Amino acid sequence: MIPECQLFGTLGCHLCEVAEAELLPFVEHGLLVELLDIVESEVWLDRYALRIPVLRRSDTGAELDWPFEAEQVANFLR
Repeated sequence: MIPECQLFGTLGCHLCEVAEAELLPFVEHGLLVELLDIVESEVWLDRYALRIPVLRRSDTGAELDWPFEAEQVANFLR
């Protein structure tokens, strides 16, 4: 079963848009990704401001920092 994930980013972030595009094939195969804007929480802003985009697994809390490619995402989801 594919875990659910969150993608931390913010509006106007070019790298976040690239990360979303990298994740699209996984989404098309059933991956659920919640897009979270770090400006909505001071905790997220403090934690991720210099790291976005960051992909986080909901089940384990494991995080994958940018840059990542399809093979790294596939390994991360196993």
